[in-house]
Formats: sequence, C-alpha cells, structure tokens
Amino acid sequence: MRSSATTLATGYVLLGILALVLFALPLGYAWRAADNDVRLQILGEDSQRLAEVFNRKGPAGLADFINERVGLQIAGERILLLTDAAQKPLAGNVPAWPAGIPTEAGSDTTKIELDRHSTMVTMVRTDLPGGYHLLVGRDVGRLAPVMTRFWYGLAAAVAVLMVSGVVGGILIRRALLFRIHSIRRTVSAIMHGELSHRLPTGSGSDELNTLSVTINRMLEQIEQLVNGVANVSNAIAHDLRTPLTELRSRLEELSLTRPPPAEAFAEVEAAVADVDRVISIFNALLRLAEIDTGMRRSGFVDVDLGQLCAHAVEFYVPAAEVKDITLTFKDEAGALHAAGDQLLLAQAVNNLIDNALKYTPAGGTVTVSTTSPDGDAAAMVVTDTGPGMTAAQQVRATERFFRGDARRGTPGVGLGLSLVQAVARLHGGTLEFADHHPGLAATICFPRKA
Repeated sequence: MRSSATTLATGYVLLGILALVLFALPLGYAWRAADNDVRLQILGEDSQRLAEVFNRKGPAGLADFINERVGLQIAGERILLLTDAAQKPLAGNVPAWPAGIPTEAGSDTTKIELDRHSTMVTMVRTDLPGGYHLLVGRDVGRLAPVMTRFWYGLAAAVAVLMVSGVVGGILIRRALLFRIHSIRRTVSAIMHGELSHRLPTGSGSDELNTLSVTINRMLEQIEQLVNGVANVSNAIAHDLRTPLTELRSRLEELSLTRPPPAEAFAEVEAAVADVDRVISIFNALLRLAEIDTGMRRSGFVDVDLGQLCAHAVEFYVPAAEVKDITLTFKDEAGALHAAGDQLLLAQAVNNLIDNALKYTPAGGTVTVSTTSPDGDAAAMVVTDTGPGMTAAQQVRATERFFRGDARRGTPGVGLGLSLVQAVARLHGGTLEFADHHPGLAATICFPRKA
C-alpha cells in the first residue's frame, strides 16, 4: 500500500540526490579547472627552466639535459620534445612533433596520438633562439583515477542517501500507521455511539499531536451538542406532554359528557390556551434557531439603548403596580448607542424584566439601568430583590427548558433566558448573572457604538 509517508520519504530522497548532484557538478568542474590552471603553471615553469638551460648551454646542452630528465622520470610523467627549425626531433620522449600541434608559442589541451593510442594532453609550446621549438606537456589521463574516485564517492553518497531514505521511510510509515490506527479505533468507537472516546495525545507538539488535540476539542463540542440536543428533545417532549395531555382530556371529556354550551365553551377556551402554550414553545424555538444562524445581523441599525430600556420599563409599569413592585429606570451612561437589531434587543430586555417581576415579591423593587463599564462596552442591567439564584443555577440558567426549583410554580417554559443569551451572542456580547444581595443582577454586555 502506497502511503503518504512513503511518498514523502521518496520525495526527500530524490530531492537529496538532486541537491547532492547539483553540489557535486560545480565542485567537479571547479576542481578540474583549478587542476588545469595548476598544470599549466607547472608546465610554464618547466618551459622557463628549460629555456634558461638552452640559453646557458645551447641546443646540445638542452638536448642532453632533456634526455637525462626523461631517463630519470616515470614513464609518461612529462612529455618533452626539442626540435630544430625543421621540426626534426633532437631530444625528448616523443618520436616526432605531434600532428595538429602548431609550432607557435602558447598552450593548449588537445588529443594527440601517443604510444599508438589517443591521449588528452596539456601542452605548452615555447620558441627558442635559432628557430628551435620546445614542447612540454602532461598527460591529462593520469588524473583520471582521481576523478574516478570522486564519482565513486558521489555514487556511494547517493547509495547511502537512498538506503537511509528507504529505512527512514519505513520507520516513519510504521510510526504514522500506528498513530493512524489509534485514530481509526477512536473514530470507529465514536461512530458506534461511544462519544466519550478521545484520540490519544502525547506531550510533544508535533503535527499529529496538535491535530489530535484539535480533534479532541471538536469531539468534546460535538458531545456537548449531541447531549444538548438530547436534553432539549427530552425537555420539549416533557413540556409538550402536559398541555397536549390536558387538551386531549378536555376534548375527550367534552365528547363523552357533552355539557351545556357555557361549560363547553369554557373548556374550549382552556383547550385554546393549551394550544397557545404549545405554539409559544415552537415560536420560541424558531426564534432561537433564527438568532443562532445570524440571519438578523444584516439588519443591524443604530440603537439608543437608554430610550429602548425606558420604553420597556414604561410598558411593564402597569404589571409591576398590580404586583405592588417598584419598577424604575436609571440612565447612568448618558447617550449610549450600539449597533444591533432593535426588536431583538427590546425582546431581550423585556424577557429580563418579565423574569424579575415574576420572582420579586410584593413590596420589592426592579431596576433597569444602562451603563458603560469600560468606555468601549455597552451594558443593560436588570436587578431585582427576589430570591436570586445559586451559583449552580446561574451556570445552567441559559440552558433551554431549564427551570430551577423556585420556578416550578411559575408560568413559562424555560426558554426566556436562552433567548436573551442568543441575542447577546448575536451582538458579540454576553449575558452574565451576579448576586444583588438580595436578588439577582442580569447584565447584557456588548460593544458600544462611538
């Protein structure tokens, strides 16, 4: 099976070989060029020394010196030839002036016939007084073993790189397959409904470990969402069962007893109330779904929060007076504006005021105020003098259909605070609860508009 680890290892091996070859080619060229320059320098110095011998001892002396040197040197170490003006050999280890080599002074690297085979040589030609010609050269092929060793070394390096790449690819593939196998087991368990499983993580910060940590966070979120959906489904079923059961009982009783019209219409009105309660639950859920999708964000306008809260308080004053509760508004931030959906913000404040009036006893107070905590934030605060909530209840208060012990006897389905939190989140803010001693302080806080 071809894996990504094998592909990566192969790619790195090929890249390493390419880099090694690209490094070796200019290195070999530079070495050959430097060797050729040194060779020409040595041959030039030899030609200069032989020319000095010619100047001191004449042609015969130079011929004797060359023959003596040829006899002492290793065969083929130097190519030496002294000729007269007619290119007749006088001394040296070359029987005749090589074909293709001009007699003019200079240097050249060319191929000549030497000892019945072609050889690449580097030649330095020197003109001596009296028309004599001096040829000093060196067989380039004598350095071939060095270049052969260089290419052998390069081939050995490529082989080592390939072997290490193959071994490294196998090891990396095994390590990756081990990690992937553990991930596959976890995912398989989750697919079978065991949502508590998590991917194994280590103490390192490699890519797979980072991916595992991220996936684990996603799995935790998915588990919370699935549990939340299950809880909401159970809560919906529970809250719908009561009004639907009551509705069925009333209709069944009407069908069996067929009471007088007055009693029948009273039962019909009660049945309508049960239906309205069911519809209110679905309407609240639909509003929450609409807010959660963020569709209302496109209709944001400039909202005067002080004016919005003042109108909400004015609307609820009659209801507060009926319960003998003092409902007031305090504008503590002056002109406080924010970008938002005015209808949703009004509904959120109304829900908080409605909750406060439900749980505040007669003779208590409910206060609505607008503040700017740090200059960059806008806050709407609703405080009451009711029983408040415990710390555990404050954490769960915004869960859909959650109703604390103090709320069991009060009307409602437990979606009001969930709606308020969704509105706050839509506006980039938060819904926070705090003890008011006595009572509760509920704060909607989000960025203000300058």
